[in-house]
Amino acid sequence: MNLITLLRVVLGEVRRRPGRALLPGVALVVGVACLTASLLLGDAMRGASKEGRPRIPAAVGLVVEPADVMADVSEAFGALESKLAAVPGVRRVVPVREAGVDLLLDEGRSSARQAVLDVEVADDALRRIPIAEGRSPAADGEVAVDRVMAHYRGLRPGSTLPVADAQGRPTEVVVSGITLRGSGEERRLVGGPALAARIAPKTTTSELDLVLAPGADVAAVSAAVSGVVGSAFQVVSPEEARPSIESGGVDPFLLFSILALATAVFVAAATFRAVYLQRQRQTALLRCLGSDRGPLVVANLVEAVLTGAFSGVVGALLGGPAAWALAQVLDATKVSALLGAVQLDPPLLPTSSAFVAGVVTAAVLSVVAAVRPALGASLVPPLVALRTAEEAPPERALSRGRHVLGWTAAGVAVLCAVVSLLGRGSMAGPMAALFSAIAAVVALFMAFGPVTVPWISRLFGAAAGRLGGTTWRLAALEVRRVPHRAAAVALPLVLASALVTFGLTTMGGFAAVSEEGARQPRADAVVQDSGSRPLSAEAVRAAAQGEGVAATVALHVTTGTVPDRQGDGQKSSRGGGAEQISIAGADPAAAKDVLARVGISGENLSRFGEGAAMTNPAIASQLGLQPGQEFTVDGLPGGPRKLRFAGTYSYSLMQPAVLLADPGVAAPDTVLVALRPGADQAAYQASVRRALTAQPTVLVETKAGRAAQDRTQFEVVSTLFAVLLGLSVAVAVTGIGTALTISVQERRKELALRRALGVHRRAMRHGLVAEAVILALVGLVGGGVLGAGYSWLVLFGFSETAMPSAPVWTLGIGAVAVVVLAALSALGPARTAGRIAPAAGLASG
Repeated sequence: MNLITLLRVVLGEVRRRPGRALLPGVALVVGVACLTASLLLGDAMRGASKEGRPRIPAAVGLVVEPADVMADVSEAFGALESKLAAVPGVRRVVPVREAGVDLLLDEGRSSARQAVLDVEVADDALRRIPIAEGRSPAADGEVAVDRVMAHYRGLRPGSTLPVADAQGRPTEVVVSGITLRGSGEERRLVGGPALAARIAPKTTTSELDLVLAPGADVAAVSAAVSGVVGSAFQVVSPEEARPSIESGGVDPFLLFSILALATAVFVAAATFRAVYLQRQRQTALLRCLGSDRGPLVVANLVEAVLTGAFSGVVGALLGGPAAWALAQVLDATKVSALLGAVQLDPPLLPTSSAFVAGVVTAAVLSVVAAVRPALGASLVPPLVALRTAEEAPPERALSRGRHVLGWTAAGVAVLCAVVSLLGRGSMAGPMAALFSAIAAVVALFMAFGPVTVPWISRLFGAAAGRLGGTTWRLAALEVRRVPHRAAAVALPLVLASALVTFGLTTMGGFAAVSEEGARQPRADAVVQDSGSRPLSAEAVRAAAQGEGVAATVALHVTTGTVPDRQGDGQKSSRGGGAEQISIAGADPAAAKDVLARVGISGENLSRFGEGAAMTNPAIASQLGLQPGQEFTVDGLPGGPRKLRFAGTYSYSLMQPAVLLADPGVAAPDTVLVALRPGADQAAYQASVRRALTAQPTVLVETKAGRAAQDRTQFEVVSTLFAVLLGLSVAVAVTGIGTALTISVQERRKELALRRALGVHRRAMRHGLVAEAVILALVGLVGGGVLGAGYSWLVLFGFSETAMPSAPVWTLGIGAVAVVVLAALSALGPARTAGRIAPAAGLASG
C-alpha cells in the first residue's frame, strides 16, 4: 500500500472522528496561547520602554561621559563645565543631573526609598524626557511624574504632590504632566534646576551635553574637548552615547510560557499514544494489507502536523485576549510597578509574526510529541486485527528497555545526590542536585511510571473507597488497570507540581535564612533621615525619649580611608587611591550600653574606649587585625588617627565600616535604639513620629517592621511565582481531561454494562470525576515530594542551614485549585459517560 493511499485513509479517519483526532492539540492550544500572550505583552512592554526612555536632544552635538561607568566622577563634572564652555565651537554646556527627593505620600512622611528627580533645563529644544499627558515642567514649583506613579496614586496634570525641601520641611509641588516612561522600583520625577536646588539635598551629574555653535567642525571640537576632559572621560557623538537601560520585565513571562509549552508536549505525547492505541485494529489491518512501517509513521506525522497547525491557529487567536487579561492582572496586583509599565494595551489580535510563530511552534511540537507514539503504533502485530473489540490490549509489565533506562537514571540520580552532598558550599553542589532531580524524574515517572503511579494511587484508593464507596474504589482500580496511560498523564502534572513546590520551598528556605540573619545583633529601632541629612538635636532627643527606650547611642557619620594592607601603603585596586569608607563616631559609654543590650560580645566592648575602634568583619579581614593591634584611619577631621582594634560587630548592626569612640568627628546621622524587654516596637515608632511631626523625613524603622516587610515581599514574590508556574499546571491538567475522553470512548461497553446493572447516571459521572481527582492527587503528591526533597538538597548544597519551608496557604490553595481544575476537566467526559444508553453501548462492542 503506497503512502498516498495511507494518507487518504488517515485523513478519512480525521473527517470521521475529528474530535478524537484533535484531542492531542488541546494542551498545545493552551501552550501556544501562553506563548503568544508573552510575545504580545513583551512587544507592548518594549514599546512602552522605548517610547519613555530619556532621549538626547537633537540640538546636542557631543556628549561627555565617564570612561568607566562604575566611576564616581560627579564632582569632576562640576569643575569641567566652565572649562568646556570656553572651548571654541561649544555654544552651551548642559549637565545631565538627577537628585534624590523625599515624597511625603505615606501619612505625610517619607519612605526609606527616595524618588529620583531628573533635572531638565527650561528649554524645549533640550528636553530629554518625553511627556504623555500634560506638559513638561516650566515653573519652579512644577514636576512631571512617571506613569506608574500617576496610575497608582491617581495623579493628573494639576494635582498637588507633597514633598520635603532640602532642609526636610514639608512643601508641595504641582504636577504639570505625566511622562511616557515607567518607574520600576524607583519613582521618577522631572523638574527644573531651581526646584532641584530647593527640594533636593544632593544633586549628581551623569554626563555633559554639548550644544555646538552653528557651522562648528564636530571633529575639531571633539578633539579640543578630549584634551580638556582628560582620560577619565570620553567624548562621543549622541548616537554613540550609552543608552538608557530598558526594562527586562518580559523575560520571566516568556520563560514560563516556554515551560507551559514543554508541559504541553508531554500531554500531547500521552494523548497521541492513547489515540493510536484506539486505532490499533485499523493499523493492524493496514499492516495485513501490506503497508510498511515507514508510510504508517509518515501518515501519522502528517496528521500530527495538521492537528498542531489547527491548535496553533486557535492558540494564537486566544493569545491576544490572554495578553490583555494578563495586563489587567498585572495592574490590579501592582506587579506592574515592579516591571515599570502600567496600563499596557496589547492587541486583541496577534501580529503576523506572533501568529506565524504560534502556528509553526504548535506544528513542530505536535510532530515532536507524535514521533514516539507513531513509531510504537507501527509496531502493532498484524494478528491484533483478529480482535473483535476496539479496546486497548491489556498493558504489559515494564519492558526491558524501561528497566534499563530506569535503573540507569536511578543510579545517576543517586550518584549526583552524593556529589551534591560532598560538594557543599561550592557551585558543584547545586548543579549536581539539579542533574539528580532530572534523573530522578526520568527514573520514577518516565521509566518506572507504570509502577510508581499506580502505587501512589493506592494511597488514595483505600481512603477513597472508605469515604466514597464503590464509585471511588472503581475509579482507583481504573488508574491501576491502565498504568502506562496513567503514568503518561501524571508525568506533566508531576513536573509542574515539582517545579512549583521546589520554587516555593527553596525561596522559603532562603527567606528562613534571611530571618535567621535578622536575629543577628541588630538595634530594636534605627532613627535616621531618609535624605541623609544630619539629625537635629530635637530628633536625637525624641529618639532617646520614645516609649519603652532602654538605651540609645547617636552615630556621627563621616568618611575616611584605610590602606588595603596595614603598613604597606598599598593603593586601592581601582587606581584612585584608597577607597572611601563610612566612619562613625559615638560616645563610648552610650555605645557600650546599646551594643551590650543587642548582643555584642562583652570582651569586645571591654576593649572599646578612647583611642580604640571596632570594625565590621570585612575591614578586620582586609587589614588582618588582631585585638589590641593598631591601625590608621585617614581623612578624618583633624588628620589621621592611630587606633587600637577592639573587635568586630555584625553587618546587621550598622552600615559604617568603622566605629570610633569619638562623637566629635561629624554631626549626628543615626540613632541606634535598644528597647526594654517586652516593649512594643510599634508604640515606640508612633511616639517618636508624634514628637517629630514637623520633621517628616526622619525615619523610624523597627526590627519587627523590617521583618514584616521582608515577609510581605516574600509572599508577593511567591504568589507571583506560583501564578506564573500555574500556567504549566493548567496545561498539565488538560491531559487529564483528554485522557478521560479517550477512556470513555474505549470503555463504552463496560460503562453500558454498569448502566444495565442499575448504576445511575450521577454515579457514572461521579466515577469519571473521581478518576480525575485521583490522577491530580497522584501528580501533586509525586511532584510535591520530589520538589521538597530536592529543595532541601539545593539549600544544603548552597551551605544553608535552614530547612525548606513554603507559605502553607499558597501551596494549599494551589493544590485545591489543581484538584478543582482536574474535576472540571472531567465534566465533559463524565457527561458523555452518563448519556451512554445500555443497549447501544453493549451493541457497540
